[in-house]
Amino acid sequence: MSGHNESILREPLITGDNITYAKITDDILGPVENKPNKAWWIGFIVSALGALLWVVAVSYTFWNGIGSWGLNKTVGWAWDITGFVWWVGIGHAGTLISAVLLLFRQNWRNSINRSAEAMTIFAVICAATYVVSHMGRPWLAYWVLPLPNQFGSLWVNFNSPLVWDMFAISTYFSVSLLFWYTGLLPDIATIRDRAVGTRRKIYTIFSFGWTGGVKTWQRFEAVSLILAGISTPLVLSVHTIVSMDFATSVIPGWHTTIFPPYFVAGAIFSGFAMVLTLLLVARKVLGLENYITMFHIESMNKIIILTGSIVGVAYLTEFFIAWYSGSEYEQYAFINRSTGPYWWSYWMMMTCNVISPQLLWFKKIRLSIKATWILSIVVNVGMWFERFVIIVTSLHRDYIPSSWAMFYPTWVDVSVFVGSIGLFFTLFLLFLRVLPSIAIAEVKLLLKTASEQSKMKQIKEGHENKEYVAEYVESLQKFDSVKQEDYAKI
Repeated sequence: MSGHNESILREPLITGDNITYAKITDDILGPVENKPNKAWWIGFIVSALGALLWVVAVSYTFWNGIGSWGLNKTVGWAWDITGFVWWVGIGHAGTLISAVLLLFRQNWRNSINRSAEAMTIFAVICAATYVVSHMGRPWLAYWVLPLPNQFGSLWVNFNSPLVWDMFAISTYFSVSLLFWYTGLLPDIATIRDRAVGTRRKIYTIFSFGWTGGVKTWQRFEAVSLILAGISTPLVLSVHTIVSMDFATSVIPGWHTTIFPPYFVAGAIFSGFAMVLTLLLVARKVLGLENYITMFHIESMNKIIILTGSIVGVAYLTEFFIAWYSGSEYEQYAFINRSTGPYWWSYWMMMTCNVISPQLLWFKKIRLSIKATWILSIVVNVGMWFERFVIIVTSLHRDYIPSSWAMFYPTWVDVSVFVGSIGLFFTLFLLFLRVLPSIAIAEVKLLLKTASEQSKMKQIKEGHENKEYVAEYVESLQKFDSVKQEDYAKI
């Protein structure tokens, strides 16, 4: 057996027969080069209406002020910061898939990294809109930057976690955008070479003169590794700094050292859930089952089990530390979460984030497209409730009972949040129309070593141990994109 062939025991990363380099290009560029189908138009119209609702709600907020939200003197943060943290968390899976899995040479990332990176950028944009809209005076948003100015000693407060947020998120966005766009260059050049007229001119500009020469590819791979090295610490640092918005305060329920690792695990948890929500639909609508296989779906489900279990342990640790601290205020904050007026949100969080991911231990559920898609949505509902519980239940009952208050969202609160989801899906659907959702160049690298047809060739040539072949064929039974009859004779 030639030295570059992958072990037959590894499940294929590309399925189907008669797959060629040209077919990979045609399959992945089909949604970009052809007219959008009915499913895309339905999704786009619904998302665009959501984005329009967001424009109306944010415009109303700017015109009438923050008083149009349901905030009060006791609960000064609510749906705005909940939405902000939720969107930042969702963006984390893109960086993890792109950077960390690249450094660890995990080839299964090649089919899902492009969409995950795009999701990261759009999620951070949605998070940034929350930051600007809750400032009250958004036209002074640039004041969070330490810019030289003529206002005397007007400098940002570097002790404020909100300033740390600005640095973390702006760095995260810029590095993620650079990483995503660098990976796109060879694929944009491929579209350029196949396009005609105005489309060709546009893609020529955005391909930055990519030639596909040996030196170009060497530089491309070197830059990708450098950006992966820069991005990897961001996976940990960004949500750590977001968690410090709460952890550095003295409010019971927030002032805890477990927040950084707990927030990072929760961010990866919700991020992978959103990747599944998007890609399970995209693979069906765009006909990409041969490239986003059951192996990819099962691998992401396993990461959800791991991170969901870490989040569950963090919830229990919070309760234990509250009891162990001996602080009656800290203890009451957690008793109030689970049994107070917002008990329903706490138990919704526990059900969605701790109990539902444990269903993925069962292989039948882990390999079910419908069950996985439903659970991915349930996880993100739970993660939104987690942020709501942390923020609102810690604020609504202060040290003095006379200042206790309830938070009730207004139509503006709800519209800004629902509208931000519409904005996110609008951006993602536009991305699917103008750019390839799978990294063509990176998937082609797998064709001769990790594809189903390359392994079939090894089997037919008699290079493999019969027991290994039998084990391999058995592993293919879970794939919905493999023709099982082809293996009946084997």
